[in-house]
Amino acid sequence: MLLTEKMKEDIFSPSERDIIEYLFKQRENIKDKTTKQISEETYTHPSTLIRIAKKLGYSGWVELKNSFLAEIEYLNSHFSSIDANYPFDERDSIMTVANKMALLNQTTISDTLSLLNYDDLQMATNMLDQASHIKVFSVSHNLLICHDFKLNMNRIGKHVTLCEVDPQFDAVNSNSDTCAIVISYTGESRNIVGLLPFLKKRKVPVIALTSIGENTLTKYADCILRITTRERLYSKIGSFSSNDSICFLLDVLYAGVFSKDYKNNLEFKTNISQYFDHRKSSNIVMQEDNQENA
Repeated sequence: MLLTEKMKEDIFSPSERDIIEYLFKQRENIKDKTTKQISEETYTHPSTLIRIAKKLGYSGWVELKNSFLAEIEYLNSHFSSIDANYPFDERDSIMTVANKMALLNQTTISDTLSLLNYDDLQMATNMLDQASHIKVFSVSHNLLICHDFKLNMNRIGKHVTLCEVDPQFDAVNSNSDTCAIVISYTGESRNIVGLLPFLKKRKVPVIALTSIGENTLTKYADCILRITTRERLYSKIGSFSSNDSICFLLDVLYAGVFSKDYKNNLEFKTNISQYFDHRKSSNIVMQEDNQENA
């Protein structure tokens, strides 16, 4: 759940609610304000700000303020010219639809990239590189877009299983040599959440691909990569943005693992593909060197 959504819950006293309403009105303007300034402007006591932070699961006011500002900054960025839920409307021509879909894709990639940081990406890449077996857990429609990731990883000798048929036993029959990639936009999908205790008990490292904010999945994950979080649950034309975001993250993870042993992976992949792939093309862009010399 987003922090800004959690702050709207009915768990606060009247004085605490006054401060929260103040935060939503001031937004970025609170960056350089002290607790004393905020309490004076809201006619409350500074300790009230600490109580709000504790109720929201933070150690103190500064931690809450930094999270609030980071979330506001994210929500204000990238999607100013396109709506992820309704990227086109009924009056648009087919070429207008195509252009808007291209803009949505480009915006989604930029947005997802802004959510990545070096430490988490490095950790996720190392976890996948060191694993003897990678298992991907998600709901069925997300697993459909993971097949390309499985194919790419397989072509550099990494064993990947998409846990579609019997995910409960796939989770139980895992160990610390396995790495689990768990994909859930909400982080609360019942079928996925039910697997997490088994993965933890079996000491399986977990990489979570999920929305921004706190959810059940993030509490179990060893490493968290954030999916672009712009879509509502069902009031939308399609899951274009979240799907593009997941595909981008999986491509980045594959590329990260590939780059760990770049020369050997490239040689292995090219040699095996050359042996099995006998396609030819008259298009010079597609031609391989061995085709030109044939």
